[in-house]
Amino acid sequence: MKRLVILGGGESGVGTAILGKQKGWEVFLSDKNSLKPHYRETLTNKGIEWEEGTHTEEKILSADVIMKSPGIPDKAPIVKKAREKGIRIISEIEFASEYTHSLIVGITGSNGKTTTTLLTHHIFKEAGLQVGLGGNIGYSFAELVATENPPYYVLEISSFQLDGIEHFAPHIAILLNITPDHLDRYDYKFENYIASKFRIAMNQTENDYLIYDADDPVIEEWLQHHTLKAKLIPFSIEKELPYGAFLKDNKIHIMLENQTAETTEIDVEEISLRGKHNIKNTMAASVAARLVNIRNNSLRDSLKGFKGADHRLEEVKVVDGVTYVNDSKATNVNSVYFALDTIKTPIVWIVGGQDKGNDYNALLPYVHEKVKAIVCLGVDNEPILRSFSNSGKEMIETQSMDEAVRIAKKFAAEGDTVLLSPACASFDLFKSYEDRGDQFKAAVARL
Repeated sequence: MKRLVILGGGESGVGTAILGKQKGWEVFLSDKNSLKPHYRETLTNKGIEWEEGTHTEEKILSADVIMKSPGIPDKAPIVKKAREKGIRIISEIEFASEYTHSLIVGITGSNGKTTTTLLTHHIFKEAGLQVGLGGNIGYSFAELVATENPPYYVLEISSFQLDGIEHFAPHIAILLNITPDHLDRYDYKFENYIASKFRIAMNQTENDYLIYDADDPVIEEWLQHHTLKAKLIPFSIEKELPYGAFLKDNKIHIMLENQTAETTEIDVEEISLRGKHNIKNTMAASVAARLVNIRNNSLRDSLKGFKGADHRLEEVKVVDGVTYVNDSKATNVNSVYFALDTIKTPIVWIVGGQDKGNDYNALLPYVHEKVKAIVCLGVDNEPILRSFSNSGKEMIETQSMDEAVRIAKKFAAEGDTVLLSPACASFDLFKSYEDRGDQFKAAVARL
């Protein structure tokens, strides 16, 4: 019996354990931290051996295959030792894809992944397709394969998950954008991160599709110097394209060669999502829908009724004429750029957390133009204070969400927006970006 060892006991780890056990592997799961109680229970009920709080080397290094959770870096000592032994190390996406023949839409990019994944899933489901939602978005792809295995999957895929693939090839890949992110995991080399994102297309064939943003200079540059086998379908809000999706007269136009009889036109005013970035997310999702022959009427209806992702430009409440917006999922500079671009009122900006080597310069024009005051929320606010010290804006440091929201309220006048858009990871003061967003919503409710 082949031995599967799983490093990390979160959603992807436990899901992989369930699928591995079902497919006849001898499974062992190991997590350096403690497991959530419901995961412990699941593993025990399924008769899967597990440990927490430690990595027992001899048990791990006896593996035929290791599934490494995306949060564990390649530099971790146990991962290095496994590599030295020549053990195959893969991600959950790779492991699970070997056990399904369903059509997969894989979505990656530095920003907009979650919204586009949720939107694509929503369109497929509303059209009557049986479709699974998973990957980086809270449901384990592996567990879905083990339990339901529907004919379609829409997966949000991070660069860390792509680092661990060998044969994985989505029939439809979407590459939304590439901006510097997670550089601490890529030796601070942007080109390593770019290469990681393009792995989504590396195993695709002539029968597969890559939908990509033709306005993104990083993607365009890479495509000029590399060839891919997949059919390339661009989308753009800046230029009219002969093929793909583009914007004209405030309408999204979709033209695909294999469906010449039916071009799609979608009025931007009819889309429930707001902001330029969401027009792009909508284009990408709509092209994917057309590739699986979802009809235009069904597509339009779905776009009208879609509610965006939690913690992503989520309007929480209006208090004394001030709108409070939770954008806790904005963990990098580019996400914040979208937020500042989308909001049209004066902004009191709550920013900060665990810095990932961010360059905040791109935000300066928006800070000058729209931001009234900056409320720093983090253990170490030095990088933010340094970046905006010459902006002439009032800046205050805080250490808790309640304090940050109370101070933001003092700065805000009727008609303003208080925006939580941190540009940083959450792990200095919070368990996760969801926890940070939930605490923001709770603090606003108490105002």
